[in-house]
Amino acid sequence: MASQPWSALPGADLVADGLEDLAHNRDTIAALVVAIGAPKLRSLGVVVPVRSSLLPEHALYARLQAENGRTAHSRYNALVGRLVSFERALACANA
Repeated sequence: MASQPWSALPGADLVADGLEDLAHNRDTIAALVVAIGAPKLRSLGVVVPVRSSLLPEHALYARLQAENGRTAHSRYNALVGRLVSFERALACANA
């Protein structure tokens, strides 16, 4: 992750993990989060591997619900919040 110019931005660890997982075709929470943000991330210059899932939002929520039960909703919102924070910080850094 340190080799990325955006590695110090908030949420960069989650995005880097997700990119790595997508590149290795691993179905992880981080990969699903990055798949959700793929269009925006690509528009900001991040190379995001193509994901076969058409509905990563649904897949992420189902995964969180299976792992976390009643806390799935808040965990989902927290993960998406980290993604949005990263996207906004990267947009500012690119400006």
